[in-house]
Formats: sequence, C-alpha cells, structure tokens
Amino acid sequence: MADRHEERPPDAVAHDGPVGGGSTGPVPGAPGTGPLDSGARVSPASRAPELEDVQDEEAETPVEDMEARIAELEDRWLRSAAELDNFRKRIARDAERIRTDERDRVAGEWLPIVDNLDLALRHARAAGAAESAIVEGVRAVRDQAIGLLARLGFPRHDEVGVPFDPKTHEAMGTVENAEVPAGTVVETVRPGYGEGRHQLRPASVIVSTTPG
Repeated sequence: MADRHEERPPDAVAHDGPVGGGSTGPVPGAPGTGPLDSGARVSPASRAPELEDVQDEEAETPVEDMEARIAELEDRWLRSAAELDNFRKRIARDAERIRTDERDRVAGEWLPIVDNLDLALRHARAAGAAESAIVEGVRAVRDQAIGLLARLGFPRHDEVGVPFDPKTHEAMGTVENAEVPAGTVVETVRPGYGEGRHQLRPASVIVSTTPG
C-alpha cells in the first residue's frame, strides 16, 4: 500500500521558533533597528532652522566683503578724481603764467625800439625840421608799435597834468610850479607801459612842487 504523504499548503512557512502568537524578534534591516537608530531620533523639521541660520551667516559674509570693497574703490576713485582735477588746474595755471611771462618778455624787448623812435621824433622837432615824409614815416612806425603794445595788454602812459602815482610813476625830479597843485606830473621823460601786475615799467616823470 502506497505511503500517503500529507500535502502542506504552499504558503505555509517554516519557522525555527515556535509557531503561534509568540514574538519572533526584530527583523534584520528593518527600520528602527541598528546602531544609527539607537536613542531618540531627530526630526528633520527641527534641524531646518539651524541649517538656515548657518546658511544665512555664510551668505552674508561675501556680500559684506563685497560692499566694503566697493566702498573702498569708490573712495579711491574720488581721491584720484580730485587729484586729477587739482593737477589739471595746476597745469592750466602754470601754462597761463608761462604765456604771461613770455609775452611780458617779448613786449619788453620792444621798448628800446619805441624809445629810439620817440627820440628821433624829438630831435626832429628840436632841429625845427619840416614835416617831411621821413618824419611822418617814423611817426607812423612809432604809433604802430605803441598800438601793438596796447593790444598785448601794455598801454602807454605819458600823461601830464595828472597827480603823481607811485604805482605808475617814477619821479626823476621836481620843479616849482605855481600853476598846478603840488605833486602834479608836469613832464614825462620816458613813457611807461602796462599797469598793475602787467606793468613793463613805470613812467619816468617830473613832478611839480609849491614855490618856496
């Protein structure tokens, strides 16, 4: 007689331990087991603010450094701009001073020529020479030179009958004269040119005094 084998359901699982309601123990690999899960677990939500604070501090540091760098560069730019402006003004002043000095020097070189023309006309008048073409030509050249000096900023000063002014006159002598107040210019020995800081030379004059 054939042996009868009892068929077991396919979903039946053999257990090493007792079958029934007893606990089989923790399953390896299941969540909540192992050394990482020992003790109280930290919720990710509770750690989020902490991480955000650290990230904010780290994010603020480069911005602050950049702002400080920008402020430093702006300060250096303003200083450089001010120095450049001062340098430009100084160059302009120096250039103007050089032009003025050179103009004064060149104009001063003309004065002996004009003086010689004046002297030639004076001698012609003293000798009683007629108003010849030569005399007229000399006078025209003298007037042209005087006009050039005036256009350059050095007007001629040979006025008489004006009060003596030490700024524009140089007294070469005095003469008693009852017809004019004392201290009046009665004769110009040598004309002056220019005035103020652009004076080439003062006028050499004779000044009146009160008769004694």
